[in-house]
Amino acid sequence: MATLAPFSTSYRQQPSIGTPSSVFRQNQNQQRPASALDLPGLQSASRVLHDQFIKDAQIIPDIGDMLTTPGGQSSALYSVFPDDYRAPFQKRRLVGIPEALFQYYNTTNVTSHMGLIPEIERVWISIDHKLFLWDYIEGQDISSFVDQPDVITHVAVVKPKVGVFVDEITSVMVICTPVSVLLIGLSMSTVNGTNNRSRKEIRMYATDMTVSTDIEMTSVVGMSDGRIFMCGSQDGCLYELHYQQSESWFSKRVHIVNHSVGSVQSLFPRFTSPKSEDRIVAVISDPKRNCFYTLSARNSISIYQASSEKAVHHVQTMSNLYKSAQEKAPGSPALTPSNFQIVALHVLDLGESRTGVQLIAITMNGVRLYFSPSTSAYGFSYGPTPSAAGGVRPLQLIHVRLPPPNLLHPDEQSSPHRPAYNSSTRNSPPQPPSRPFIVSGLENSCYLDGLMVSAQPGDTDGTDFLLCTAPDLTRIGSLGQLNPPSQLQPSQQPIYGPSSYGTGANQRPPLTEYATLLAIPGRTWSMATVPRESTLASVAPSPPVTNELATQFSEPSRQFMILTNVGLTFLIKRRALDYLKAVIEEVQNDGVVQPIIEFRDSFGRDQTCAMLLGLASGNTFLDAGEPSTSGTLCTISPDIANVAKQAFYDFGERPIWTERVTYGTSDSSGSAIFSGRREGFAIYFARLVRPLWKDKLTKPGSPGLQQSNFEDNLLVTVQKNLFALKEFLDKNPHLFHSAPGEHSVSRASSGNEQEAWKAEQNSVSQLQALLSRTIEAISFILLLNDYRLGELIAQCDTDTQKLITSMTFEDLITSQNGVTAARALVNVVIDQQIGQQISVDTISEVLQQRCGSFCSTDDVMLYKARESVRKAMESRNPSERHNWLGESLRLFTKGARMLDFDKIREVCGEYQQLGYAKGAVELPLSCAQALDPDNLGLEYWYAACPPNDARKEYCDRRLKCYDLVLHSLSVFEEQASQSPSAKGSTSNAIDDPEAIRSHAYDLAFSSEDEMFHSTLYEWLINRGLADELLAMRPPFLEAHLKREPITVPKYQLLWQFYVKDGQPLRAAEILAVLAESDTDLLLDKRLEYLTLAVANAKSHPVTIGGRHETAISFLTNLEEKLDVAQVQLEVYNALLPHMNDPGEAGEKIKYLSKTLLTMSELYQVYAEPFDLPVMKLLILHVSDHHDEHVVRPIWDRIFDDAIEKGADAQTNADHIIASVVPLGKRFYPSESAFPLKYIASLLVKFALKNRTQLPNGWSPRVLVQCGVPYGDVWDVLHEMYESQIPPFNTQSGVQVVSADIAILLNDWLEEAKRPQSSVPRGEFPAGRIDLAVGQYLAELGANQAETKAIYEGIKRQLRRNW
Repeated sequence: MATLAPFSTSYRQQPSIGTPSSVFRQNQNQQRPASALDLPGLQSASRVLHDQFIKDAQIIPDIGDMLTTPGGQSSALYSVFPDDYRAPFQKRRLVGIPEALFQYYNTTNVTSHMGLIPEIERVWISIDHKLFLWDYIEGQDISSFVDQPDVITHVAVVKPKVGVFVDEITSVMVICTPVSVLLIGLSMSTVNGTNNRSRKEIRMYATDMTVSTDIEMTSVVGMSDGRIFMCGSQDGCLYELHYQQSESWFSKRVHIVNHSVGSVQSLFPRFTSPKSEDRIVAVISDPKRNCFYTLSARNSISIYQASSEKAVHHVQTMSNLYKSAQEKAPGSPALTPSNFQIVALHVLDLGESRTGVQLIAITMNGVRLYFSPSTSAYGFSYGPTPSAAGGVRPLQLIHVRLPPPNLLHPDEQSSPHRPAYNSSTRNSPPQPPSRPFIVSGLENSCYLDGLMVSAQPGDTDGTDFLLCTAPDLTRIGSLGQLNPPSQLQPSQQPIYGPSSYGTGANQRPPLTEYATLLAIPGRTWSMATVPRESTLASVAPSPPVTNELATQFSEPSRQFMILTNVGLTFLIKRRALDYLKAVIEEVQNDGVVQPIIEFRDSFGRDQTCAMLLGLASGNTFLDAGEPSTSGTLCTISPDIANVAKQAFYDFGERPIWTERVTYGTSDSSGSAIFSGRREGFAIYFARLVRPLWKDKLTKPGSPGLQQSNFEDNLLVTVQKNLFALKEFLDKNPHLFHSAPGEHSVSRASSGNEQEAWKAEQNSVSQLQALLSRTIEAISFILLLNDYRLGELIAQCDTDTQKLITSMTFEDLITSQNGVTAARALVNVVIDQQIGQQISVDTISEVLQQRCGSFCSTDDVMLYKARESVRKAMESRNPSERHNWLGESLRLFTKGARMLDFDKIREVCGEYQQLGYAKGAVELPLSCAQALDPDNLGLEYWYAACPPNDARKEYCDRRLKCYDLVLHSLSVFEEQASQSPSAKGSTSNAIDDPEAIRSHAYDLAFSSEDEMFHSTLYEWLINRGLADELLAMRPPFLEAHLKREPITVPKYQLLWQFYVKDGQPLRAAEILAVLAESDTDLLLDKRLEYLTLAVANAKSHPVTIGGRHETAISFLTNLEEKLDVAQVQLEVYNALLPHMNDPGEAGEKIKYLSKTLLTMSELYQVYAEPFDLPVMKLLILHVSDHHDEHVVRPIWDRIFDDAIEKGADAQTNADHIIASVVPLGKRFYPSESAFPLKYIASLLVKFALKNRTQLPNGWSPRVLVQCGVPYGDVWDVLHEMYESQIPPFNTQSGVQVVSADIAILLNDWLEEAKRPQSSVPRGEFPAGRIDLAVGQYLAELGANQAETKAIYEGIKRQLRRNW
């Protein structure tokens, strides 16, 4: 196996796996406990435990299953090992007979008898007529009884009959002498002895009940109803000792009844005895089946049932058992007439065998006969049917168990050597012993739960040999072994008779037992089992009594006491756990690892890991000796614990992932096969809690109340072991992780391996959570017991009472009902404590320390907070009321994370009702934070609430709490509006509604929760209180208004906020954003925002913030945008009549009103396609775009549009004036939109073309009307005059221009002369004009008399005025 290679080297050098542990511990410390229980995880872990309960009930067959194997009527399979750590029993200690008794042996002629009374923890020793009761627990304590004169031969203790003795008497001691039988009453009490061990203290009461007899009585037994049966030593008859409270007419108070010869002859027992060879030699009681058995000298076994008073019913006598045994094991040398003598009968407990094996008989040479109730096939017929109440069925022999033929002599067994290990001897059966010991003279025996101890004289004086047998679980169990121990071969274990053990897969294994022979000093007088505290049957699937693997960590070892004339020898059953501890010590001390590997192969990986975990963590039942009455935790040495821990890790291996492919599809699903570590953890955990898990929490008690279904000491013991396990796992978190070097596997399998590790760690973490919760659950139950659980349940409401009484321990831990019931009980406890004037702080501390997850301090605080609110409501003193409310708020705030939303709303309603503004505002705000402890909701809100985000849930929790605050503000608003102070009267009281309202708003605005502020502002704005909010300028208002998603109302408030805050430039920036926002704002509104933005930008002070250059740049940009927007508005207005045009045109015009466009877009999308020459000029003008190739065609189009075909020249001239003059007035002197020279040429050409119809000077006068200065017009016309460019290269063309210039200069002169003229006199170029006029006159045509007259007039005027 993979773990074997590193195993031998890792144990000695590595006390623990140290590499990853510090890392994991650090991580573990950083983990926060979950605020809410993971109930599905706990339920999943609980199912793992339940599966383990079922496995434990199945892995080891019960005794009946192994004896009734098909064909297996007899068996003789035994495991005999020379090494003492595999011996099934061990001598624990020898307690010598007290020295004080030897003074009574002062003469040689004394008669002494002795025996064991384990029920009262005493050895009885009689010396003549004196009876001594030796307390073997204390060792030397002796009590005596000497108040009768006859030699005592036999003593027994039985149950008393009901109503005969006083209540203190719980047992009756029967003392037999040759001539009488005496009854002594016993009372017992448990007290603490030395070493804190409990012992029984007894008191003897004289009963005055003695009966004389001529027969010496022996073998006294008692029944559960107090009836006493015995047999006569001399006559072998069956007798009953009948006693009653008082004598009657027909019977004495105590007398003896002989059931062997009938009631008449019972008065004369001496003369009527059965044949001596068939006399009864022993009586054995079976109280649970309400019957008893007798054994006769001729090996006959009879069954009797106690019927009516002083009568018994003989059910059956089985005789000729030797023949029956021979039929089942023919040819066995152990079965011969000389040695077939039954020496003892042993009763099997009702729960020991599912198939009903009831009785075992053992012969002097160790042959065991097993009997079970017969079936109808055997023809037994007797009175009542088996199904009748109390009916006892006849028995039949079903199996003969032959003695071990290969027993080692005790001298060989105790040899100190260990066999040499090598691979060839692994798991092979031991070699036949060199000196096998044959059992031949057994005299005493004792049986318990599949374990048998029998005594016979040894081969040296003063020594007895004990034959000890116990089931070999490694051979009979299904423990998942990879290399199971091989069954012993017939050559080593002879098989007699028709036995044939099948090897099929479903074949039940035959019974195989460990066997050993131990030597003890002295001669055996008696033997008995050491009583153990009876454990109540659990509802969980129970393992058979033979499965000690399931119980070794929750019950003390089974022990036997052997009383000899030397003393009392305690014999202890060695469990698998003790075997494991021994081999680990061998690893630690000698470095020999083969035994522990062999152990693992024998018991299987998972079972071994479970035991290693129990060893390493510590357990109250770890020591194989007397169980500690105080339930002290036992631990092993750190070195041994480290070896156990390392073995747990190494043997545990790794989890494996298995894929399951669905046939015919590509779908595959997988599951993890967990490692031995996880399985060991689950097995050990399940075994610790099995006594509790499936059982009801309570049972009916008295008077009419429920009581705990579990004893406190059981709860404490289980809890100690669970806590030790938890502490061990907490200190070693690396145990369930892979070691750093383990992942050197192929890449292909690494994905599956990770899945397996993930599944394993998930399962382990669920089990660990369940472990912690279980520890606290036990503390919770113990605490409830301290406060009288029954009374607490009675104070709950009816539904809760039903819930609790039907609840199991598992339900309490893993179900929502458990949480509900626990909380209800806590409330009752706290109510009870408050009623007793006990501080809630005191009780809360106790609750928190012992069971935090069931009754946390938060629960207690919330309860106290509710109490404070109630007291506030009841209080008439305003100051006191506010103190109670303040205390309630403090506690509610402290436990806010435990409040569900309905509870928060309820408390807020109470605060509103009481006018407690502080609570109504601050509690929901505290809860908002508590319900989102990691601020996931806040992060989601900051991230602008992205879709499909898991954090939305936390955000919604916050918002619901904020809504409660807003509701409180609304309520206080309403109260204030309806109060008398709102209608004129004044009040300064603290409860004044107006003061409360104002205080509530102050508290709301003083919160530091930005998300709440944002919610509050939105609420106020929606209520029309935006102006008030702007006037207040609260701290988070700016951030709220800037938060995504951006809305027009928010930005409308934001720019106003900046204006009020003295930040005009920021206001301008927001206005600009608004103007250009992608919203449904209309064009005129955008234009308004841009206008406001420009105005605010202009008012930005030069010195603020060093942003002067940026501000200028921003302003320039704004102004340009404003210009463009204004152009857009004109374009829109120009196209407005066509808005409803069909098709794309109408949509384009509508779009124009919704957003701001660039100049290029306006020109290319609107002015050009819609053929708007004026808009084109406007765009060229605003953009200052100089391009003659663009502008000239526009003016050509304007002139073309103005000239109407067929109209006279004057009409067209008027049209031109109407078109050109407004544009000139608007655009001049913009060369981009109003190219003066080109427009002048167009006018002159038009005038030239129509010179006969238009007056001279028409062209320059049109230009002057356009707002062009006279000087500029003259310059343009003079340039034409001089240009010689057609049509000004002809005399007629030049003369037309000259005529226009004459008119222009004359108009200019007149204007200059006019008072208040737009042409200042000083600026009039008189000299230049004078020179030019001279030139014009010189070049004037002869036929231009009118023009000449104008020029001459100009000259005269110039000379006269200048």
